[in-house]
Amino acid sequence: MESIEVTRAVEASPDAVRDVLGELEPFMRASGFDEVDIDGDRIEISKALGLLRISLTLRVYEEDGAALAYEQTDGIFESMVTTYELSERDGHTDVTARTEFTLDAPGGSILDGTVVRRQRRKELAAQLDFLEEQVS
Repeated sequence: MESIEVTRAVEASPDAVRDVLGELEPFMRASGFDEVDIDGDRIEISKALGLLRISLTLRVYEEDGAALAYEQTDGIFESMVTTYELSERDGHTDVTARTEFTLDAPGGSILDGTVVRRQRRKELAAQLDFLEEQVS
């Protein structure tokens, strides 16, 4: 399993951060997904990535210590879980976004772990940029 983690100090309370995380459609769009469809705890997302179109079906679930957690139920990964954890510190909130994944590449794939890690790090950073803009 491979992992990507991005942490950002946000000048807002944990409650304000949770409110933004709870608005799933704009939060997912902030990472560059151009199609976002939410139905209860199911999220379908897709976006163009070079010549590929990446589509994932995710399920939001409760995870101890996480303000938001979701896992892939259908898509390019054998498994993929993303969590957002909050820690209040000296008047700000540290937000840690972490994705752990295993690629599903029978017979090989043009996506490898390095490409996925680089792309996912950009997506998580973009979400945290959006989060900061929303709470400021």
